[in-house]
Amino acid sequence: MANMETSARSVDPLVVGKVIGDVLDMFVPVVDFTVEYASKQISNNGVEIKPAEAAQKPRVHIKGSLHSNNLYTLVMADPDAPSPSEPTFREWLHWIVTDIPQGGDASQGREMVEYMGPKPPAGIHRYVFTLFRQKEAEQVPHKPPQGRSNFKTRQFASDNGLDLPVAALYFNSQKEHTAHH
Repeated sequence: MANMETSARSVDPLVVGKVIGDVLDMFVPVVDFTVEYASKQISNNGVEIKPAEAAQKPRVHIKGSLHSNNLYTLVMADPDAPSPSEPTFREWLHWIVTDIPQGGDASQGREMVEYMGPKPPAGIHRYVFTLFRQKEAEQVPHKPPQGRSNFKTRQFASDNGLDLPVAALYFNSQKEHTAHH
């Protein structure tokens, strides 16, 4: 008989079909974090956010005790570039922040790859935030990726000694249609 604690921690089924496989291997979320753009918080996976609403980097807060010496790495990538039907650039890297303290937010970390807001050319794109716990409590000299296209979140984690993710969230975005008068 599973207690409520365990079932609350299981992976959101929405993530399984949408992110597990394409971007990540199966994992059990053990850390809560929030991603907040000026007008919207991503509390549920798959929320729709317009590219204009996500143009500026979000506030990413990792819940937990500030007294912990855990540090985290955050990766944001789009597995649907340039289009969901032909993701030839899978994944397109949007942001990497390392050394984020538990109980703190991404602004306190070290931005390794500068934030780039969504600019989906066609179709509905998923923008995936993946959080990894760093093994060492001190800063890790991560290897920055060569470029933004054909980035692999799994490979980055492996190359930098990061285990399975401890949390993930994603939102959907599509090209905004401008009204012509």
